[in-house]
Amino acid sequence: QAHLVESGGGLVQAGDSLRLSCAAFGPTSRTYTFSWFRQAPGKEREFVAGITWNSNTDYADSVKGRCTILRDNEKNTVNLEMNRLKPEDTGIYYCAARAGPLRYNADSYNYWGQGTQVTVSS
Repeated sequence: QAHLVESGGGLVQAGDSLRLSCAAFGPTSRTYTFSWFRQAPGKEREFVAGITWNSNTDYADSVKGRCTILRDNEKNTVNLEMNRLKPEDTGIYYCAARAGPLRYNADSYNYWGQGTQVTVSS
């Protein structure tokens, strides 16, 4: 069973950049799809960015052009680089993995990290 650990969150100002990292432990497959979701207070968990085994990517419209998701299969890591951060990017960011193609709903993912808090002040 895969175990995911996120890191890199913090308190930043609007316009700043941040890199989130997800380390995957256990029998993760190089064919897994990894995605980042976020959850703001009082809101549902939403898709942010995803990357397939062969590095096809997709992004939520709200972050397109500001975020880049990258994977390193040798190191079993998936990073999310976020630029020009906005207060509405605030939330807990979760790394998730599934065996199969990219999906946008959280229920489709079998493995989750504990989350890392990102707070963007205006």
